[in-house]
Amino acid sequence: VPLSEQFGYVTVLRTLTSGRATSTMEFSHYAEVPAGLAKEIVDAVAARKAEK
Repeated sequence: VPLSEQFGYVTVLRTLTSGRATSTMEFSHYAEVPAGLAKEIVDAVAARKAEK
């Protein structure tokens, strides 16, 4: 699961289990960002740089 999708997971897990569950993360591998998402990221960074 991509790291960006992990945020909030532990909160939801603990809520669903009444605080009894825990979780750990372990790095597995790097993967290429999908082209559409890469374009969004590059465009957002370019827009921020243009504002400066």
